[in-house]
Amino acid sequence: MNRKKLQKLTDTLAKNCKHLFRGFDKDNDGCVNVLEWIHGLSLFLRGSLEEKMKYCFEVFDLNGDGFISKEEMFHMLKNSLLKQPSEEDPDEGIKDLVEITLKKMDHDHDGKLSFADYELAVREETLLLEAFGPCLPDPKSQMEFEAQVFKDPNEFNDM
Repeated sequence: MNRKKLQKLTDTLAKNCKHLFRGFDKDNDGCVNVLEWIHGLSLFLRGSLEEKMKYCFEVFDLNGDGFISKEEMFHMLKNSLLKQPSEEDPDEGIKDLVEITLKKMDHDHDGKLSFADYELAVREETLLLEAFGPCLPDPKSQMEFEAQVFKDPNEFNDM
């Protein structure tokens, strides 16, 4: 498979995943090595809920401190929500959404989400897995990726 075809496949799988690179680069060296790539694809295509929760939490924890802060929530929601024309300040609506989210997900009431808070909330309601924006491929993209990759296994001999 040539570079262009592989790039197209990757784009198909990750078109809604803005933080794909950061999620795959586990050692934070600025490169995704073969093992990180394989692990990431495995998670995307066949990962358990537990694996997907860990991945999404790491993506949402922008500064890597083990918590999702109000500021991180605000930043992610602001970048993932569609802007609606209105007279109200859009940032106020996002701040309100952050507060609502904290009430729903912050089980220990410390004003930030730990992995334990996030995990409990997601287990109660799986739709909260991507509460702060898309970071996993949608089922259609996943099916398109698999259809292309598994269509002709001999095509990988050209790599």
